[in-house]
Amino acid sequence: MIPKIGITEKHLQKNNSFLSVILSDEMTLYIKTRKFHWNVAGESFMELHKLFESQYTELEAIIDTVAERIGKLGGKTIGTMSEFSLLSRIVEHPNKYPVQKAMLSELLSDHEILITELRKDTDFFSDENYDAGTADLLTEILQQHETIAWILRRYLS
Repeated sequence: MIPKIGITEKHLQKNNSFLSVILSDEMTLYIKTRKFHWNVAGESFMELHKLFESQYTELEAIIDTVAERIGKLGGKTIGTMSEFSLLSRIVEHPNKYPVQKAMLSELLSDHEILITELRKDTDFFSDENYDAGTADLLTEILQQHETIAWILRRYLS
C-alpha cells in the first residue's frame, strides 16, 4: 500500500532508491569497521578493539533507522551483500589487513566521504523530493558521522 503522507508516488520511489544507496554505504562501513575490530593488533589493541566495537554498534543503529525509513515510505528494504556492494559509495579492500594507523585513516576517510555525500543527499531530499522527514533523519546521521570522524581524527593527530 502506498503511504498517503504528502509525498507523490514518484518521489516516494526516488526516495526509497536513494535511501537504498545510503543503506548500502552504512552497511559497507559497518562491515569494514567490524573487520578492523576483529583484526586490530599491536600496542593499543584493546583500546582500538573497543573503539571499533562502539562505532560498529552505532552504525548498526543507523542501518536499522535507514531500513525502517524505507519501510515507512512504502518501500522494500534490500538485504543482500551483492545488493549492498552494487550500490555502496564506500570502497572495500578485500584481502587487505592494514596496521592500526592505516585502519584509522581508512575509516576516517570513509566517514568523511559519507559526511560529504549525506550533505548532498539532505539537499536532494528536502529541495528536490519534498521529504523533510528524511532530510531531518539524514542530518542526524551526518552529525553522528561527524562525531565519529572527529574521534578518529584525534587518534591521527
